[in-house]
Amino acid sequence: MGVIRGINHIGMTVPDIEIATDFFKNSLGAKIAYDSQTLDDQPRGGPLVEKLLGIPEESYIVKKRMLTIGNGPNIEMFQFYNVHSRKPLSLEDYGYTHLSFYTDDIKKSYQQMKEAGGQPLSNIHANTRFEDTEGNGTVYFKTPWGSLIELQTLPEGYYYPPYSESEVFIPDEKQSSES
Repeated sequence: MGVIRGINHIGMTVPDIEIATDFFKNSLGAKIAYDSQTLDDQPRGGPLVEKLLGIPEESYIVKKRMLTIGNGPNIEMFQFYNVHSRKPLSLEDYGYTHLSFYTDDIKKSYQQMKEAGGQPLSNIHANTRFEDTEGNGTVYFKTPWGSLIELQTLPEGYYYPPYSESEVFIPDEKQSSES
C-alpha cells in the first residue's frame, strides 16, 4: 500500500466564488493560490467531465479556485452553472458536513468570522471528551451560503484513551494565515 501523507485539499461547492473568497479572506485570512477555471475559460462539462467527476448531466463548472488557509489542507472551491441545487449538508447528514479550523485566539476568530458574515450557532463553549483540556473552546458558524464552519482551540492539546493508535494533528503555530 502507498504511503498517505495527509489531506491535500477539501472540495467545496459554493454559489459564488467571489463572495466565498471574500468571506474566507476576511474571516480566516485565506489566500488565493490559483484559479484553474475562470469565466474567461470554456465551462467544464459534458459527458466525459460528468463521468470523471460524478456531476449531473448538463451541469458545468464555471469557476474553480484553490485557497490556502494557515498550514492545514487547502480548500478547492467550485462554482457551477445549471446546478441541480441541494441545501448545504447539516451535521446529521451523511457525508462531509463541516470544516474545522484551529485558532490560537478563539475570541478574536469568533469576532472576525461574525464580522465577515458568518452566523454563530452559539457562543463559544467547551469541547467534548478528549478535547476538554484547560482553555479549550469550540463554536460552529453558518457561512453566508449555509455551510458549517467550526472554530476550535485546544491550547493544552488533547488527551487520549488507552486504545488510541495515534495523536490528532494540530496545525503548526509557526505558519498561520496571517504570515
